[in-house]
Amino acid sequence: MARTVGRRALNRALLERQSLLERSPIAPLAMVERLAGMQSQVPNAPYVGLWSRLERFEPVELVELIVGRRAVRSTLMRGTIHLTSADDALAWRSVVRPVIERGFGATQFYRNLDGLDRTEVIAAGRALLDDRPRDRAELGRLLAERWPDRDPGSLAYTVTYHVPLVQVPPRGLWGRTGQATWTPMESWLGRPPSTDQAADGAILRYLAAFGPASVADASAWSGLAGLRTTFERLRPRLRTFTDERGRELFDVPDGPLPDPATPAPPRFIGEYDNVLVAYDDRSRVIPTEHRNRILHGLGVPMILIDGMVRATWRVSLSRDRATLEIAPYDPLRPADRRAVEEEGHRLLAFVAPDTTGREVRFADPGGPD
Repeated sequence: MARTVGRRALNRALLERQSLLERSPIAPLAMVERLAGMQSQVPNAPYVGLWSRLERFEPVELVELIVGRRAVRSTLMRGTIHLTSADDALAWRSVVRPVIERGFGATQFYRNLDGLDRTEVIAAGRALLDDRPRDRAELGRLLAERWPDRDPGSLAYTVTYHVPLVQVPPRGLWGRTGQATWTPMESWLGRPPSTDQAADGAILRYLAAFGPASVADASAWSGLAGLRTTFERLRPRLRTFTDERGRELFDVPDGPLPDPATPAPPRFIGEYDNVLVAYDDRSRVIPTEHRNRILHGLGVPMILIDGMVRATWRVSLSRDRATLEIAPYDPLRPADRRAVEEEGHRLLAFVAPDTTGREVRFADPGGPD
């Protein structure tokens, strides 16, 4: 009979595998791979995510990885922008291709091109992007010269949903801004994406980073449907558990399961961090009483306190002053408040190293949903 693991045990397993119990000494690129990629809809979020997970991390380290084409920002899991190693982007793009194309089929962009041969649009757009990187606005204008009776935005999105692309710098560089500008993955990395659509490797990486987890959890992380077959194929290589609801959970054989009583220090995470969105059942990290509020506010940076989302944060910069504003969902215990404040000052030193004045403020706690 499979061993039952409780919610707190699952929480500590997640924190351990995400290096949120103790900061890790490994290199930034190794951490990005350990995490099976990092959500990167907000370009600076991975920098905060790496700072919270690594013993020593400077933004220039990730900047150099992106400029050096060893790490890339591309559309992958759930059809969203992820920061991954170049190797993972090339390996996983074909795996999640059905997710991306299914997402496009549900958009108005798809419907706007009814009656048009979309393969011609894709080929024309690929040729334009092979010529040089372009943002969607420029790509749409150029495509509209050939199809003047069609919406330029819809033409551009048809291409960016179907061609394996990466976003090129300065997008995603710390302290820089810029339009999302795209180029083919093969052009940027000098080798084509794998054509293997089997999800086995990606699922093993997911379990190493987020397990133990259910089939539904893996589907929520990846966006892929029909993963039961993949899990059954992998079953001989996995161990199984059940959770408190009786759901079957899968895990890699060497996945750590820390003592549920292991202390968890406060950790600041960025917008849409995958610890928040990589599960169908998110109760291991999101308190039930605040579930709706948190799920509707995933675009806001959050704080883990004793391993659970208990507050949001934001930094305001004004001349030579940086202010960190923390908004707890509930009143904090004095010890937790002190620990959050200390970690907050370390965060300010990271995000605003040149400021001479730094302040941590706490808002009044909000009530339950």
